[in-house]
Amino acid sequence: MSEQQVQALPNSEANSGGNMLDRIKEYVADLQGEMRRVTWPSADQVKGTTAVVIATVFAFSAYFFFVDFVMGHLITRIFTLFGVAKAQ
Repeated sequence: MSEQQVQALPNSEANSGGNMLDRIKEYVADLQGEMRRVTWPSADQVKGTTAVVIATVFAFSAYFFFVDFVMGHLITRIFTLFGVAKAQ
C-alpha cells in the first residue's frame, strides 16, 4: 500500500467511535438536528388525512361485507343445487 492509502485508513479509535457514552451523546445530538429539519403537518392536515383514512376503512369494510354476503349466498345455493347441503 502507498503512504496515502495507509493514512486514509481509519485508526481503531476513530473506527470504534469512542466510548459508549460519547456515541450516545453524538447520536442524540444528530437526532435532535434531524428532528429540527422535519416539516411537521399542521393540525388541519392531520385532521383531514385522519378523516380520509377513517372514511376509506368504512368504505372497504362495507364493500367486503357486501362481497362476503353475496358470495356466501351464491355458494350456499350452488351446494343446495347439487345436493351437498340442505336448504335452510
